[in-house]
Amino acid sequence: MDLIKIGKFLKELRCEKNLTQEQLGEKIGVTNKTISRWENGNYMPPVEILQILSNFYSISINEILSGERLTEASYKEKAEENIKSALSKSSFTLKEKIDFFKRKWRRDHIFDFVVTAILVAAIFIAGFVMDNGLLFATAAIAAFVLSIVHYNRMMIYVEKNAF
Repeated sequence: MDLIKIGKFLKELRCEKNLTQEQLGEKIGVTNKTISRWENGNYMPPVEILQILSNFYSISINEILSGERLTEASYKEKAEENIKSALSKSSFTLKEKIDFFKRKWRRDHIFDFVVTAILVAAIFIAGFVMDNGLLFATAAIAAFVLSIVHYNRMMIYVEKNAF
């Protein structure tokens, strides 16, 4: 896949609709800088955005990846080329995807972790101040249960996005 060719084609499609990069970005939910990066051939739109662009411009994803409008005769040939190219350039292993989405989920949910830690610490301190063993046990159980809940929520997110 030729990113420069794809970028020029995306720009051509945008201009055909008489849209600025900012207007297109608002319509599909990205910034004008992102649109610029695609059109300059610096980055490739992610798969989700390729689907949105395909629908928005009423063309196939294969045409976007080819950087041109395709005839029926060239469609199958270009599809095969694009698939081979995409597979050869796939840089993420499944483990890398899983690690990426775990890090992203943790970063996005840091507030939950902080609130959980404060809650458990408050129960633990209350048990210490009141010299109450039941509160100590409650703090330990709460920490254990909440860590399992957080982990399960994270893995649901990872499975939804990595596979």
